[in-house]
Parts: sequence; structure tokens; C-alpha cells
Amino acid sequence: MPNSLDTLDLNEPDESVLLAAELEAQPLTPRALVVLVSDHRFEAKDDDTDRLICELLQEYNFTVDAVVRVKSKKAAIRKAIETGVVGGVDLVLTLGGTGVGPRDKTPEATRAVIDTLVPGVGQAIRSSGQACGAVDACTSRGICGVSGSTVVVNLAPSRQAIRDGVSTFAPLVTHLISDLNRYSLA
Repeated sequence: MPNSLDTLDLNEPDESVLLAAELEAQPLTPRALVVLVSDHRFEAKDDDTDRLICELLQEYNFTVDAVVRVKSKKAAIRKAIETGVVGGVDLVLTLGGTGVGPRDKTPEATRAVIDTLVPGVGQAIRSSGQACGAVDACTSRGICGVSGSTVVVNLAPSRQAIRDGVSTFAPLVTHLISDLNRYSLA
């Protein structure tokens, strides 16, 4: 009677082991979509926010697929976030629309898209914003959550809030993305 070990070819690794090893060997470069929200006319020559945010995200090894500009309307913001989610990016980062004015709709648009809130990230951004003196960051209504396998983060739009916000959320979001990828492979 043959032993079950006799039927195994130990010289050829199992296909799932090869796939797991290949995935571990590849450095994870998370992809991002940036959504600039404003109810002002966009003047590209006067505003280098897109360049700034791309540079900051690249410092934390994110690849920025695109920067889109939308008006501060809930439907437009939601559509832009959904585009990133459907497009399979790891992070959708919105800038603007997080204040208390009547046209600040980014948190509401984000809530309509996300499946799970991650309140600690928003709290960390506000706390860090207060510590560095970025008033719009610490008074922001911005939220963080997960939609499908995409993390969505809202930031206030000032340069100080952007710089501090990225340095605060990048390690947190990287952890969330790693968790999401781990569970999607299982």
C-alpha cells in the first residue's frame, strides 16, 4: 500500500507557495487618486497644490495615478471618490470642503461612499494639526474610512494642513492598506 508521501513530488513547490513568495518579494507601491475640492475657479498657474501633494505622497512611496479637480458639490465629490474606488486605487485623498461653511460637503460625500469609518485617522490628523498650528486642520470635519479595498481620507486644503496631514496619515494609511491586502489574499 503506497504511503501518501510517496505521491508528493517534494522537488516542485506548490503553486500557492510560489504565489505567496512572489507577492512577498514585490515591494508594495500603493496607488493614490487625489481629489481637489473647491468652489472657486481653478487657476492652475496660481495654485501648485497638485504638485505639492504629489511630491509629498511620493515621499511616502505612493504612486499618484491622477489629480482631479471638482466643484464643492456632494454629487461631484462622491463621483470622484467612486472613480478611485472602482479604479482600484489604494487611497483616495480629498483636499478641501472640510470646513463648516454651507458649501463644505466633502465629509458628507465621503460618508455616502465608505463602508467602514476609521475615526482614529481623522482624530490623529486634527490633533497633529493643532500641535503644528494648522487651524483649518484641527477644526476640520474631515473623516477617514474604507470603501471596498480603498482607504479614503479628507484633508483641509492649506499648505500647512497638507504637509502635516500627509506626514500624519501616511504611516496609518499604509498600515490600513497592508491589512486590506492581507485579508484580500486570504
